[in-house]
Amino acid sequence: MKEISMADLLPFIEEAFQKNTTFKIPITGTSMNPLLIEGRDYVIIKKPEGSLNIGDIPLYRRDTGTFVLHRVVDIKNNEYILSGDNQFLLEKGITDKHVIGVVCSICRDGKLFDVDDSEYAKYKKKYVKNARTRYPIRRLRYRLYRLRNGK
Repeated sequence: MKEISMADLLPFIEEAFQKNTTFKIPITGTSMNPLLIEGRDYVIIKKPEGSLNIGDIPLYRRDTGTFVLHRVVDIKNNEYILSGDNQFLLEKGITDKHVIGVVCSICRDGKLFDVDDSEYAKYKKKYVKNARTRYPIRRLRYRLYRLRNGK
């Protein structure tokens, strides 16, 4: 099957949003593990209704042109601070102008669930709460690993 880039899909996504419909995209990469797994999961994206909230997962385009799907972990001075659930670095400087859409549903193994689901809300709260502590903890683990293994 031919692979299509997000840049090529963007006009279709925008057209879907103009018609007030959603758009389904597959997951690529590992930054949102364990929630979203490449080759298994899809997300349903909708047009954002106003500004994002902490815990939302926007599809956004960096100034470099890269498309990213990460979680909002904080909001400061009208800028979103984002991080993948499987990452420990925080990305800053993302604003509403970068945001294309926001995840409204997740399709896992053919089963669809809404991001307003109560079980998902618990998961979301956990990852938002731990976003700022992931970096120091993982950095410490990495340094200890290197010390133990003589690297």
